[in-house]
Amino acid sequence: MHGQVMSGWLLVALCAATGAYCLLRLRSGRGEHREGAAGEALMGFGMAAMAVPAAVLAPPVWGWMLYAAVFGGAALWALWQARGSGAVHGHHAHHLVGSLAMVYMALVMAPGGASSAHAGHAAGYAAGGVPLLTGALLLYYAAYVLRSGVRLMPVAAGTVEAGGAGGIAWGARPELALACRVSMGIGMIAMLLTL
Repeated sequence: MHGQVMSGWLLVALCAATGAYCLLRLRSGRGEHREGAAGEALMGFGMAAMAVPAAVLAPPVWGWMLYAAVFGGAALWALWQARGSGAVHGHHAHHLVGSLAMVYMALVMAPGGASSAHAGHAAGYAAGGVPLLTGALLLYYAAYVLRSGVRLMPVAAGTVEAGGAGGIAWGARPELALACRVSMGIGMIAMLLTL
């Protein structure tokens, strides 16, 4: 039990730090980059809130429904943004999948939801969900993390030479934005594994 509570707090810290960096990116971004940073900040803070161990704070039923409603709205926004670009842009599609995954997890974790009992959350998250859907989301996020991680390696190697005190502002560093996306993908995998 202690290990699961500790891993829950580590996930909270990782997701909250990611959300905070995305807010920093929101300040320094423009246009589509700004919208992406806002969606990622919402995802980071939402994941942090969902990862709080139930032994510390067990959300009421309406809390889980609030998560589902907020991320349902985020999914609609991502769908609307994808519509505006003519074709489903990869970034908008990823936000759509992420938002729908958060809705799915909120409904599964809710007392009386797909899991039929919230007591399992105290020992991780509620056992339940649709195995095929959970498996598909796990595969998606595993592929996303691997693909993004590979893209991160050359960027990180190039910034070692260009880094320094007078370099790019923290909010405009593409390698940090990509590292945040990898972190959130890993966080999604950790949350999905507990379903």
